[in-house]
Amino acid sequence: MSPPAVVASGLCKRYRRAAGGYRLRTLKSALLEGSLTGGLASTEVVEALTDVSFEVAAGEAVGIIGGNGSGKSTLIKLVAGLLPPTSGELSVNGRVAALIELGAGFHPEISGRENVFINGALLGLSRRRIEQRYDDIVEFAGLGDFIEEPIKYYSSGMYVRLGFSVAIHTDPEVLLVDEVLAVGDEEFVHRCLARIEEHLAGGGTLLVVSHTMTLIDEICDRAMWLDGGRIRGLGSTRRVIDAYLESVAAREGEAHDRRRQSDQGGQDPTIAADAAEEVERWGSGQAEIVATRLLAGEERQERYHVHCGEAVAFELDVEPKEELSDFVFGVGVKTPRGVDCWGTNTDLAGFEARSLAGPVRIRLVCPELRLAPGEYTVDVAVHARDGRAYDYRRRALRFTVAESTQQRSIGLYLPDHEWQVETLGARTDIDWLSPGQQVGDQRRIE
Repeated sequence: MSPPAVVASGLCKRYRRAAGGYRLRTLKSALLEGSLTGGLASTEVVEALTDVSFEVAAGEAVGIIGGNGSGKSTLIKLVAGLLPPTSGELSVNGRVAALIELGAGFHPEISGRENVFINGALLGLSRRRIEQRYDDIVEFAGLGDFIEEPIKYYSSGMYVRLGFSVAIHTDPEVLLVDEVLAVGDEEFVHRCLARIEEHLAGGGTLLVVSHTMTLIDEICDRAMWLDGGRIRGLGSTRRVIDAYLESVAAREGEAHDRRRQSDQGGQDPTIAADAAEEVERWGSGQAEIVATRLLAGEERQERYHVHCGEAVAFELDVEPKEELSDFVFGVGVKTPRGVDCWGTNTDLAGFEARSLAGPVRIRLVCPELRLAPGEYTVDVAVHARDGRAYDYRRRALRFTVAESTQQRSIGLYLPDHEWQVETLGARTDIDWLSPGQQVGDQRRIE
């Protein structure tokens, strides 16, 4: 049995940060006063990681998730050997290739060709091996004639393409990737994912940091959730992602409440200003959507984390600024990347508008919201039948869907379903366990 690729035990990393009022003096003031810091000591300590323990098996793919500042990048840098731990033990078995920071290991003043040889040597390849793989590296990066240009003229996407190409062609046993694929174009990302799949199929190990939950869910065997430098979740990818998204949804629900209170004359106008920047909004203003909510469960409580198949209601409070005889209410659900999942409006449902003269509360009730686990945004609108917007709010709400405990599927939409068996020949013999059956309670169809 192969030894684990990565083993961490009680890992801690601390940084020192300048305390308030701390500043370095000029050389002149240091000579005159005898101190570079003017007597102010930097005593503030930041705990980037605290008591982190885990193992990654050889050939396993582990995704590292969490909010900004949770310690994800620090952990990857420790595994890469770029930073020493403050305390604890960390062992890594096998050749490591890390794609961590944009342009890391590249010299801006020399050409891409020269950087390939330098970066390859830093990753442990001999010059002969680099020469053998040079054409493949350049072809995979797709830089063409730009490979002869100084790196300082490269775009961020070109940096990433060259860095990933060099890293993956060193045949690493442990590959570390920290979010940098987010700046690559769609075609290159697909190529990278294909090479990552080849790396894993060949028995390689992967640690990947990403805010893209679909990427983590698709390629990782397990996920690790870091929160405030500590492991808050480690295990099944889908379950850890669901727990993380539920935490995010809870915080967003609290922020939504604060924004609503601010809109109603609360004490924090900065929150309303931030909300205005987050939500794209347009329209004539003849009617205004003053509040939007997601109500979940049979009790219809306001929350923004639901399970697949749970009952939900999208609620809009609308105030017309004048009496309207032409009006339509609409709701649309999308993925964060803008893919339409489901949408409808009162006109499509056959409602005939007659008069809207005062404030109303509109609910779109869905007895079973069968969206796949993931993150979603909601567009809401009140508009005329010809599409002219009175008030259109894009991304007015965000919510997450967790996996159902009863049925699991893949895809974007999960309809209610069942499996059936029909006898086709003179005899059909099948043994299986249906959900909830015990081993001694097998069914035989003949």
